[in-house]
Amino acid sequence: MTIKIDVKFLVGLLVGAVVVGGLVFLLVGGDDGGGDPKHTGSTGPAGAGTAPGGGSADGDEGDDGKGGGAQPGAALTLPVPAGEGKIECPKPTRTVTDAASLEAAVKGAQPGDVIKMNAGRYEGKFVAQTSGTEQQPIFLCGDKDAVIDGGGPKKGYAFHLNKADYWRLIGFTVQNSQKGVMGDTTNGSIIQGLEVHDIGDEAVHLRNFSTGNTVQYNKLYNTGLRREKFGEGVYLGSAESNWTENSGGKPDKSDNNVVRGNVIRATAEAIDVKEGTTGGKILNNVFDGSATGGDKHNDSWVDVKGNNYLIQGNKGTKTPVDGFQTHEIRPGMGKGNVFRGNTIDLAGGKGVGINDTKGGNTIACDNKVTGGPLTTKGKCG
Repeated sequence: MTIKIDVKFLVGLLVGAVVVGGLVFLLVGGDDGGGDPKHTGSTGPAGAGTAPGGGSADGDEGDDGKGGGAQPGAALTLPVPAGEGKIECPKPTRTVTDAASLEAAVKGAQPGDVIKMNAGRYEGKFVAQTSGTEQQPIFLCGDKDAVIDGGGPKKGYAFHLNKADYWRLIGFTVQNSQKGVMGDTTNGSIIQGLEVHDIGDEAVHLRNFSTGNTVQYNKLYNTGLRREKFGEGVYLGSAESNWTENSGGKPDKSDNNVVRGNVIRATAEAIDVKEGTTGGKILNNVFDGSATGGDKHNDSWVDVKGNNYLIQGNKGTKTPVDGFQTHEIRPGMGKGNVFRGNTIDLAGGKGVGINDTKGGNTIACDNKVTGGPLTTKGKCG
């Protein structure tokens, strides 16, 4: 019998062992940061870390991550690439100027609403729990001078799509929270043109059966300020170790999500595709791996543990080991993925461009790599 273990999860177990009075207690955690703080229906500055269905935030939220957090870095100056699929904000139906008015607008949003954030600082943690429709999505728009500030990198989500479908988050800045933008069971939403930085863990996370969403043309950087090893740029799905908490013990089928045209500098993977997800696209992103390596297992720009993804047209520089990796966390997962037309500069990395660890994926010969070989086997197809 072969037992497959997510290495990050195993390390989390070992690190989380606490000895008290001669007894050993395991503080269980996985790639999600050992479990995430959740919210109920409250929004805005009073939004707290309680689960959407009730209950309290888990203990990891209270862990200040001393010794495990990155130091804030410089702003990310790489330009966001041009590309298809960008959307424009319609004429606003409501304009907000402070945290209280933003809270009220988000809480009362209805299909077709267009909420404009004027320039300014919006302090708090905001939760959307109403849905738009495919024909009438809900827009929340601003420019980079409209800043949602979560109050600190150790707790909470700055903006939480909690069972809220067909939202459009466009153009503003998100900073200073444990997680930047969290999507729980959100479908058909678009996160575009945001600048998400100075975040405790990951910048953008779609999980708990979040499907058909697009994360595009954002700048994501200075992650991992609380725990470097949990500082992903974009995180799709949930680690197997968190399925009980996040998806009722079943694989978190956060499927058919598109991550396109983002510029990412993260302490963990720029994009982490979790086991149990399928059918997404990772297209035309730009990766700066100069901050990667907050944990010895964060050694590539992209980890693909899901199935049937297209990974195409991405460009990356600087990596501790590999450009891209696949992993089979459970039998049959991490298979059927296609890598095509990526440009990989290993820049001193010790590995390969695309490390297909267990096989079962397609690595096209039009992937370009400098500073090392394309694959471990020296073959493409």
